[in-house]
Amino acid sequence: MPRRPRLKLAGIPLHIIQRGNNRTACFFADEDHQFYLDHLHQACNKHKVSLHAYVLMTNHVHLLLTPETAEGASQVMKQLGQRYVQYINRTYQRSGTLWEGRFRSCIVGEEDYFLACHRYIELNPVRADMVNHPADYPWSSYRYNGQGQNNPLITPHPLYKQLGASYQQRRHAYRELFQHQIEPSLIDQIRQASNGGYVLGTERFQQQIAKTIGQRTWRGEPGRPVKKSRNSK
Repeated sequence: MPRRPRLKLAGIPLHIIQRGNNRTACFFADEDHQFYLDHLHQACNKHKVSLHAYVLMTNHVHLLLTPETAEGASQVMKQLGQRYVQYINRTYQRSGTLWEGRFRSCIVGEEDYFLACHRYIELNPVRADMVNHPADYPWSSYRYNGQGQNNPLITPHPLYKQLGASYQQRRHAYRELFQHQIEPSLIDQIRQASNGGYVLGTERFQQQIAKTIGQRTWRGEPGRPVKKSRNSK
């Protein structure tokens, strides 16, 4: 079965997931995380991509970003992936692939979906029982978005900026969002859209994107389409 074409549009946020091959580790030391982030920063600057949130887990990565061009995100991931694999193979005297094929991605609508995806990403270490609070994990964007720690990688999205009139108000409002759990149904939507390459958003937003790019942007019903009778009109 042919792969679904990747959904990509200039100026629309994307949630990206890249996993280690066979879900094995892709980060082995603090230096690996820092190398990845340094080259992520370089690639985003080169290809005009704004990064809003991220987390580097042991065996996978989540990114939330907005490209200025339709191909920007793919260019970032290609450049970053190649350089990071070369670094890991050289550092640990290994060879072969590191990543699980293509990265997965979904277009993210605004409304409640963007900030929910933002939180979903930074809460990954908590869901994995690695830390009790996202601030305790050093390899995510939470310390910038929630606490104001300097991080040149991050470009706040307009929806984040709308949380308050000042930096202090935005950080406070953002921390307040973490006092409430993300609805399990919304977590399922984020996972299904990201893994399936669909649009995460309202039905209206999904239809708008489908009309723009000329392809279905939501998950289809399982099973084969029902064939029409020859006598039907």
